Amino acid sequence: GTEADVDHAVAAARTAFRDGRWHRMGMPDRVTIMNRLGDLLDRDADELARLETLQTGTTYKLRRESDFAFASDNLRFFATQIRNLEGKAAYEYIGSHTSFVRREPIGVVGQVSPWNYPMWMAIWKIGPALAAGNSIVLKPASATPLTTVLLARLALEAGVPAGVLNVVTGRGDVVGAALAAHMDVDLISLTGDTE
Repeated sequence: GTEADVDHAVAAARTAFRDGRWHRMGMPDRVTIMNRLGDLLDRDADELARLETLQTGTTYKLRRESDFAFASDNLRFFATQIRNLEGKAAYEYIGSHTSFVRREPIGVVGQVSPWNYPMWMAIWKIGPALAAGNSIVLKPASATPLTTVLLARLALEAGVPAGVLNVVTGRGDVVGAALAAHMDVDLISLTGDTE
């Protein structure tokens, strides 16, 4: 990827956020889509584990029987959090004012995931960001992009609207740096080294 690819992905994410195609979608629909993505991860776990093994060198059995079962379950956990509205809704701290908790998405979230657990860490990043209603630009580690690219395809198949989850592959000093410095990204989530 290039800086221009980052600009394109961020623009797509910003457009998706502004028009509300995800965060204004009904709560039951977002929950259904995230759970459907979990189902698709289970359906394609053999292929995902094969790709993860090829790109990381870890054993297939570990990836297939542990990592991917946990990844789809974790995604479903975050889907349930969409409906979990616990906490004080309102309180009168001062007689003339009412304070309350309002959950709102922040906007475009830039995410950088590491090489050693590419799918697992991608799920840990996209799960809460999607549950909160954000749009995402995800940059996988340059050495391990395969499962993240497939994850983005599965997200579209599950019904995540176009522009909500964007993946840009490439070197950290080009793509990662452009994403981290982008003025239209509201939050960065980085797992990895400073490079």
